[in-house]
Amino acid sequence: MQKAEAYRMLLVEDDPNFGNVLSDYLRLHGHEVELAQNGREGLEVWTSGSFDLALLDVMMPEMDGFTLAKKIREKDERFPFLFLTAKGLKEDILQGFSIGADDYIIKPFDSEVLLMKIQSVMNRVTMDMPVEAEYRFGKFVYRPELRILSTGDRERLLSPKEGDLLTMLCQHKNGLLKRSLALRKIWKEDSYFTGRSMDVYIAKLRKYLKEDKNVQIVNVHSEGFRLMDEFTV
Repeated sequence: MQKAEAYRMLLVEDDPNFGNVLSDYLRLHGHEVELAQNGREGLEVWTSGSFDLALLDVMMPEMDGFTLAKKIREKDERFPFLFLTAKGLKEDILQGFSIGADDYIIKPFDSEVLLMKIQSVMNRVTMDMPVEAEYRFGKFVYRPELRILSTGDRERLLSPKEGDLLTMLCQHKNGLLKRSLALRKIWKEDSYFTGRSMDVYIAKLRKYLKEDKNVQIVNVHSEGFRLMDEFTV
């Protein structure tokens, strides 16, 4: 069975018993969870932190979940969030999705199903990152559509897998590109053999980038890779 990804989540839930139980369950499955107990606190925590995903109750004091979601959307239109709520009327569900929710889950729910829904949402989010016309890092310019890596007057045509891998590294520049994500998107399979294949392509890209000592691909043990550009960190 494929290992599930681990994410940093914000859980906004005003019921302390349910919030603590769900937080412990998510942590048991490898996730990092920060719990806020009302909408206003949730917005403060979200604004000051760095999260992959938010799980929002709807009926809360200080600020309800719908209002919180709108404020999050105003600041980041791509940030993924799910509603976890007892409000199961059709108009509530429609309102949740109209705000931009990635899913709307009615309490009570099966905890294993929640885990699968979280993974499904994150798969969609990470797979659908936009590809820019060109990426600049250090002395390099990379044009994904043509698969051309340029430095000065020199141009190098990358192979399809080299190009796809460099594109994903550029999309996550100075952040973490998870091994499992790259393997699923480029090799269509996360296995020992595809992992070894990816390591070969990483070595090739490192060789190409040697021309600029301020640019490097850093290995994060058991997690993935970081394309580091000293001048834009």
